[in-house]
Amino acid sequence: VQLQAYGGGSVQAGGSLRLSCAASGVNFIFYRMGWYRQAPGKQRELVADCTSGGTTNYADSVEDRFTISRNNAKKSVHLEMNGLKPEDTAVYYCAAVTRSRDYYWGQGTLVTVSS
Repeated sequence: VQLQAYGGGSVQAGGSLRLSCAASGVNFIFYRMGWYRQAPGKQRELVADCTSGGTTNYADSVEDRFTISRNNAKKSVHLEMNGLKPEDTAVYYCAAVTRSRDYYWGQGTLVTVSS
Protein backbone atom coordinates (compact mmCIF):
# COMPACT_ATOMS: atom_id res chain seq x y z
CA VAL A 1 0.00 0.00 0.00
CA GLN A 2 1.35 3.39 -0.97
CA LEU A 3 -0.28 6.65 -0.03
CA GLN A 4 0.92 9.95 -1.44
CA ALA A 5 -0.43 13.03 0.30
CA TYR A 6 -0.03 16.57 -0.95
CA GLY A 7 -1.61 20.00 -0.74
CA GLY A 8 -0.31 21.31 2.56
CA GLY A 9 1.04 24.80 2.96
CA SER A 10 0.89 28.01 4.93
CA VAL A 11 -2.22 30.13 5.22
CA GLN A 12 -3.58 32.84 7.44
CA ALA A 13 -6.38 32.19 9.89
CA GLY A 14 -9.70 31.98 8.11
CA GLY A 15 -8.12 30.67 4.96
CA SER A 16 -8.64 27.41 3.11
CA LEU A 17 -6.57 24.49 1.91
CA ARG A 18 -7.34 21.27 0.11
CA LEU A 19 -5.39 18.13 0.90
CA SER A 20 -5.34 15.19 -1.46
CA CYS A 21 -4.10 11.64 -1.15
CA ALA A 22 -3.54 9.17 -3.95
CA ALA A 23 -3.49 5.45 -3.15
CA SER A 24 -1.80 2.67 -5.05
CA GLY A 25 -1.19 -0.99 -4.46
CA VAL A 26 -4.49 -1.31 -2.69
CA ASN A 27 -7.99 -2.53 -3.39
CA PHE A 28 -9.31 0.87 -2.49
CA ILE A 29 -12.93 0.07 -1.85
CA PHE A 30 -12.05 -2.27 0.98
CA TYR A 31 -10.40 0.46 3.01
CA ARG A 32 -11.75 3.17 5.20
CA MET A 33 -9.79 6.30 4.30
CA GLY A 34 -8.96 8.96 6.78
CA TRP A 35 -6.99 12.05 7.58
CA TYR A 36 -5.14 12.31 10.86
CA ARG A 37 -2.97 15.08 12.20
CA GLN A 38 -0.20 15.50 14.70
CA ALA A 39 0.71 18.84 16.20
CA PRO A 40 4.07 19.40 17.92
CA GLY A 41 4.10 17.75 21.32
CA LYS A 42 0.71 16.13 20.81
CA GLN A 43 -0.54 12.71 19.88
CA ARG A 44 -1.80 11.91 16.43
CA GLU A 45 -5.54 12.37 16.22
CA LEU A 46 -8.31 11.60 13.81
CA VAL A 47 -9.50 14.55 11.76
CA ALA A 48 -12.00 12.82 9.50
CA ASP A 49 -12.58 9.51 7.82
CA CYS A 50 -14.83 8.07 5.16
CA THR A 51 -15.98 4.56 4.30
CA SER A 52 -16.16 3.34 0.73
CA GLY A 53 -19.91 3.83 0.91
CA GLY A 54 -19.49 7.49 1.79
CA THR A 55 -20.20 7.44 5.51
CA THR A 56 -18.14 10.18 7.11
CA ASN A 57 -16.92 10.89 10.60
CA TYR A 58 -15.34 14.10 11.89
CA ALA A 59 -13.54 15.28 14.97
CA ASP A 60 -15.65 17.76 16.90
CA SER A 61 -12.98 20.43 16.43
CA VAL A 62 -13.33 20.40 12.62
CA GLU A 63 -17.02 19.65 12.23
CA ASP A 64 -18.66 22.17 9.89
CA ARG A 65 -15.27 23.49 8.69
CA PHE A 66 -13.68 20.46 7.03
CA THR A 67 -15.11 18.11 4.43
CA ILE A 68 -13.71 14.72 3.52
CA SER A 69 -14.48 13.10 0.20
CA ARG A 70 -13.21 10.14 -1.75
CA ASN A 71 -13.20 8.99 -5.34
CA ASN A 72 -13.15 5.20 -5.44
CA ALA A 73 -12.53 5.08 -9.18
CA LYS A 74 -9.47 7.33 -8.89
CA LYS A 75 -8.35 5.82 -5.56
CA SER A 76 -8.11 9.22 -4.00
CA VAL A 77 -9.30 10.97 -0.86
CA HIS A 78 -9.49 14.67 -0.22
CA LEU A 79 -9.87 17.00 2.73
CA GLU A 80 -11.31 20.43 2.09
CA MET A 81 -10.38 22.69 4.99
CA ASN A 82 -12.12 26.01 5.43
CA GLY A 83 -12.05 28.53 8.24
CA LEU A 84 -8.61 27.38 9.29
CA LYS A 85 -7.44 28.26 12.76
CA PRO A 86 -3.94 28.41 14.24
CA GLU A 87 -4.78 25.32 16.28
CA ASP A 88 -5.20 23.39 13.02
CA THR A 89 -1.46 23.67 12.50
CA ALA A 90 -0.07 20.14 12.28
CA VAL A 91 1.35 17.50 10.02
CA TYR A 92 -1.58 15.85 8.27
CA TYR A 93 -1.44 12.18 7.40
CA CYS A 94 -3.53 10.18 5.00
CA ALA A 95 -4.41 6.70 6.27
CA ALA A 96 -5.96 3.58 4.84
CA VAL A 97 -7.60 1.36 7.44
CA THR A 98 -8.62 -2.25 6.95
CA ARG A 99 -11.62 -3.91 8.53
CA SER A 100 -9.25 -5.58 10.98
CA ARG A 101 -7.97 -2.10 11.88
CA ASP A 102 -4.55 -2.31 10.27
CA TYR A 103 -3.33 1.17 9.42
CA TYR A 104 -1.29 2.23 6.41
CA TRP A 105 0.13 5.73 6.50
CA GLY A 106 1.18 8.30 3.95
CA GLN A 107 4.22 10.49 4.46
CA GLY A 108 2.44 13.51 5.92
CA THR A 109 2.00 17.04 4.69
CA LEU A 110 2.50 20.14 6.82
CA VAL A 111 -0.29 22.65 7.34
CA THR A 112 0.63 25.91 9.04
CA VAL A 113 -2.01 28.46 10.00
CA SER A 114 -0.84 31.85 11.20
CA SER A 115 -2.92 34.27 13.21
